[in-house]
Amino acid sequence: MTLMQCPICKRSVDESTVGQPGSAFPFCSERCKLIDLGRWLGGKYQIPVVEIDESETIHPIDPEPPSGNKSNRR
Repeated sequence: MTLMQCPICKRSVDESTVGQPGSAFPFCSERCKLIDLGRWLGGKYQIPVVEIDESETIHPIDPEPPSGNKSNRR
């Protein structure tokens, strides 16, 4: 028997309940499962986004001029 903690209330949860009917794994209960769902839907869990200013972006320099460049011809 392997025990882990419920991510919401930190109670012990038996991993052997995975796949059993009525299992709320990895949560200890349906209540904790719904609390977690409410947090996701309410925007409590977010991945931080850093916006990049396009004017500060460094563009790579093309080492060769594009083919068909007629600037070298006289």
